[in-house]
Amino acid sequence: MKKVFTVLLSVLSLATLLVIGCSSSAEGEKVSKGDRIPAFSLKSNIYGSLDSEELKGKVTLICFFATWCPPCQLELAAVQEELVPLLSENEKFSLVVIGREHTDEELEAYNQKKGFTFPLYPDPDRTVFNLFADKSIPRSYLVDENLKVVDMALGFEKDHFDKMKDKIKSLLNQ
Repeated sequence: MKKVFTVLLSVLSLATLLVIGCSSSAEGEKVSKGDRIPAFSLKSNIYGSLDSEELKGKVTLICFFATWCPPCQLELAAVQEELVPLLSENEKFSLVVIGREHTDEELEAYNQKKGFTFPLYPDPDRTVFNLFADKSIPRSYLVDENLKVVDMALGFEKDHFDKMKDKIKSLLNQ
């Protein structure tokens, strides 16, 4: 009986990690709905530089991920399969995907395996991530044209992703 209980507890813990994210705590949130996103800059030898002020006037989805995080893989696959085809030609939409604790080289190797068609910006020291939160990935922030957070997600849940996708379409009047 003790073995059965241990196995069930292990399965439940794994399921929680997959639904909630690679850390099960939502503590440490620094940005909330209605807040303006913090000013940040990203630098990539592959994709160039990106300053948060460049996002003004666009609806933007900011995603933080790590290559080793299973829920992050689910989220990025959904972004590639569902958002990129829908919004790739819309100049009012921006997608910013940030590899927490990753270098350009690591992200380039990862992208060669995955074949994503969107840029992956490095954040090797968590400089940008730490402006948004202290821990837990994947994290997504949907930002309106005034750089205000209109929706956010911790972990990956398909239902919430679909609602976020609908919000993006609504903000873009599609």
